[in-house]
Amino acid sequence: MSNALNHFKYMRDCVVGILSDLASTGVLPADTDFTRVSVEPTRDPKHGDVATNAAMVLVKPAGLKPHDLAGQIVAGLGDVDAVQSAEIAGPGFINIVLNDGFWHARLSEVLAVGTAYGDSTLGQGKSVNIEYVSANPTGPMHVGHGRGAVIGDVLANLVAKAGFDVTKEYYINDAGAQVDVLARSLHVRYREALGENIGKIPEGLYPGEYLVSAGKALAARDGDKWQNGDEAEWLEPLRDFAIEAMMDLIKEDLAALGVEHGVFSSERELVGGGGVDAVMKTLDDRDLIYIGVLEAPKGKKLDDWEERPQTLFRATQFGDDVDRPVKKSDGSWTYFATDMAYHLDKFNRGFADMIDVWGADHGGYVKRLQAAVKALTEEGGALEVKLCQMVNLLDKGEPVKMSKRAGTFVTLREVIDQVGKDVVRFIMLTRKNDAQLDFDLTKVMEQSRDNPVFYVQYSHARCCSVLRHAEEIFEASEISMEAMQNADFKRLTDSAELSLIKIMAAWPQTVESAAEAREPHRIAYYLHDLSASFHALWTKGSKEDTSLRFLSAEDRPLTVARLAMVKALATVIASGLEVMGVEPVEEMR
Repeated sequence: MSNALNHFKYMRDCVVGILSDLASTGVLPADTDFTRVSVEPTRDPKHGDVATNAAMVLVKPAGLKPHDLAGQIVAGLGDVDAVQSAEIAGPGFINIVLNDGFWHARLSEVLAVGTAYGDSTLGQGKSVNIEYVSANPTGPMHVGHGRGAVIGDVLANLVAKAGFDVTKEYYINDAGAQVDVLARSLHVRYREALGENIGKIPEGLYPGEYLVSAGKALAARDGDKWQNGDEAEWLEPLRDFAIEAMMDLIKEDLAALGVEHGVFSSERELVGGGGVDAVMKTLDDRDLIYIGVLEAPKGKKLDDWEERPQTLFRATQFGDDVDRPVKKSDGSWTYFATDMAYHLDKFNRGFADMIDVWGADHGGYVKRLQAAVKALTEEGGALEVKLCQMVNLLDKGEPVKMSKRAGTFVTLREVIDQVGKDVVRFIMLTRKNDAQLDFDLTKVMEQSRDNPVFYVQYSHARCCSVLRHAEEIFEASEISMEAMQNADFKRLTDSAELSLIKIMAAWPQTVESAAEAREPHRIAYYLHDLSASFHALWTKGSKEDTSLRFLSAEDRPLTVARLAMVKALATVIASGLEVMGVEPVEEMR
């Protein structure tokens, strides 16, 4: 663990220390609660580096005017080594400027720990299960699945960097009618592989060409064993074969995207092992299921409403809007019942904290499953759900036509093959998960500042270029890592240099806040802001003030300090891209 300094937390600790001293001298009551005291970025960097609300939120217990209490806090801040100045703003907010030496020390931290910079102990090793993708094993993944895959994978990386013990899980929906349809679709392609003229794919079956290879593989293994038999004979073995073939295809697509799950759980195994029966018995024993009739919905039709007696779960006791059916009219379990069993299984495996990444079309399902988790774990477990909105796939601004391979949609693999996994992963994070995303196949390959992938990668490549050029001018010993770590950072005084260092220093806080909020898109935004600051410094040195150029044979100590800054920048960018699962580029072609 790098133990990189989160300077917001550091300054909050300093402020709370001052407040504790004031409590010990009677200015504040001895039992004053400091929970609401915060230290955050100032709204305008011109006003300082951080600001605290301490005086504003402690007015009542102090019995002082906010301005008067703020004055005593400011006096205490004068003894903090990192603080250059502190001023009262408005009625009692305090803006704090940290000195250059404090910022220079952050460069030393980055150089000392490398891409581990930003690693945090926030999670304290607590187990978190993140389930994502979980696409039905009935065909290749589409671009929408790809967005959920990236968001889930990067969220898992992010939460792990914040110090949690993360398990990445995929739930295989391999029970139910859709896998029977898959088996029947495979049977058609199997007969085709044996030489039959199958004509048009029958209505209701999967028409995509992705089953052609599976049909050939089945024919190669079993010959004509299933060609003319009754469906009752071949349905189960073909279903097993098809599910395995489709999961192999999905895993290949995920690997191409750089996504690997640690655990694959099967719905069939769960149901077959009596998992649902056990859950229902538990609920019955606790009087949480009953036979009843749902009230007719007002204004909209519920997909699970039937005007008949049903077995219902008392979901309303746990925050849901209505009680929910757990059995279908044919006596089989509802999807909800199997999902209840699955989430209890996760809890029993040691995951009190569960995060599911779903498509936005499952939004109406969230409250009932959260209610179920509360009930089944007796509120010992918690479920968070991240909903991913649609991806609009475009090419030069026009919607992309459907894929032959899939039959109805453009496959994720086709997009990866066209633009590369790194581009796909990065673009999927350029909007928050609950906002629609336009993915233009042409624009994402443009080398312009309007392309966020290029913009960030260009920053890293520029850093590498500067470091390579330095190797041509200076002796290796002059610009070694040791030399850079011992550089005279006091020479870095320009506002553009300090602004860049300050954004680098915000990386540990960005990791922690993004992990707590479960918002991986913040990493892409952070890297864009960091790159913008670097490009601004580059432009300033190129066009406005040539004394800011990174390499100067006449002033070697300054050059080493600037090279250290460039090396630190490349390291922080690489650390961010590592969380995103994107390879940093060292040279732009």
